[in-house]
Amino acid sequence: MPPPLPRRTFLKSASAAGTLAFPAVLRAQPAGTPPPGKRLNVAIIGAGGRGGAAVQAMKDENIVAICDVDEGRCNASLKTFGEKFPEESARHNGAARFDDYRKMFDRMAGQIDAVTISTPDHMHFAAAMTAMGLGKHVYVEKPLSHTVWEARQLAARAKEKKVVTQMGNQGHADEGCRILKEWFEAGVLGEVREIVSWTNRPFFPPWREPLGSFKRPDHAKAIPVVPPGVNWDAWLGVAAARAYDPAYMPWKWRGWWDFGTGAFGDVACHIMDGAYWALNLGAPIAVEAMATQATDVASPLASIVTNHFPARGNLPPVKYTWSDGGLIPPLPRELEFSRDLNPEAGTLLFGSKATVLCSFYYETVRIIPEVKMREVTPTLPAKTIPRVKGGPFAEWLAGIKGGPTPGSNFEYSGPFTEAVLLANVAIRSRRRIEWDAASMKVTNVLDANQFITKEYRPGWF
Repeated sequence: MPPPLPRRTFLKSASAAGTLAFPAVLRAQPAGTPPPGKRLNVAIIGAGGRGGAAVQAMKDENIVAICDVDEGRCNASLKTFGEKFPEESARHNGAARFDDYRKMFDRMAGQIDAVTISTPDHMHFAAAMTAMGLGKHVYVEKPLSHTVWEARQLAARAKEKKVVTQMGNQGHADEGCRILKEWFEAGVLGEVREIVSWTNRPFFPPWREPLGSFKRPDHAKAIPVVPPGVNWDAWLGVAAARAYDPAYMPWKWRGWWDFGTGAFGDVACHIMDGAYWALNLGAPIAVEAMATQATDVASPLASIVTNHFPARGNLPPVKYTWSDGGLIPPLPRELEFSRDLNPEAGTLLFGSKATVLCSFYYETVRIIPEVKMREVTPTLPAKTIPRVKGGPFAEWLAGIKGGPTPGSNFEYSGPFTEAVLLANVAIRSRRRIEWDAASMKVTNVLDANQFITKEYRPGWF
């Protein structure tokens, strides 16, 4: 049986404060497939920061609504869009503006075909479930969700509603991930039993200020004022109510468990993706972690996490070790003495026939040492996996218009996100956890199951 569902309250009508009801199950509409040449009506949830990429990627569609809780950051993003694409920007000037996506859906659900979601991690699930409940196609930035349970529910809802989905781990649409998978499936690497990945995240700007402060902000002497144009209540969304503090937004939310998912949510969906996909790793059966300065409210400054993946058919078990905070693994014996590993990020796959070194997004995928790469190049397999033109947003839009299913659709990215976020369960539990994916339960440390899901503030989910 899955873990107990978190407590949740559905509003039946607007509250005294004017909050609109959560609409996911109130006006469900089937998703349609528009003609290939038709422009989609797209809503943007989160237009500042990473959301700026979504705005620009939708330039050839109809942006009918833009929702952002921070008017200033949103305006800055739209200004950049206008400077880069003046004609396209002018065409979207009539887009309705909102600071609460519930209001947007309540007023415009019938005018929207597809939705991009570029909010902090803690709001991915509620916004995406609302959109899919209304039959909208969705693109959600990585990580797909804030918890393991949410990832499972999002994949199930996407399948139920038959909508076109995509998680924004950009490298999955690029060449390198396909090359690695083609090499592995052709036997170039041989038998792979060990993988390591690393990153320098978290990095500047610091996730917590001052460095070494691992408790919630203390407002005993002063309470910071919410900046003009910020809807703090909508930014909090599903999270428990608290006073505004610049320690949380706009960027530092990544380091707080209530809002972010630490280094794993930040970059593991990029760095682990190619190896996970190539080897069809599925769900780990055990995860163990070492971490420095992690608390019950804040993610660690550095960690080393070991994932144990079981045998899959005729493929052997895999030990997958991750390190962050600038902890770089030992140099492999195959690497030339004059070379070093990129301190920003990378992945090594140790095969019985070859060792492969991959960059952050798998932009480069090379057998090491280089002399061996040159030797085997003439015998490397032909390209067999279809390539993506235009990147993950274009792949998603094409899928909506009748093209191939996007590669990082929720059927793939849901289980992948589960595997990624189990690392945080191990970090927060401070114990080796043994995982039963079928029942979605930690079997050896029952208290660890509290981190599989979370509670939701009434009115949001």
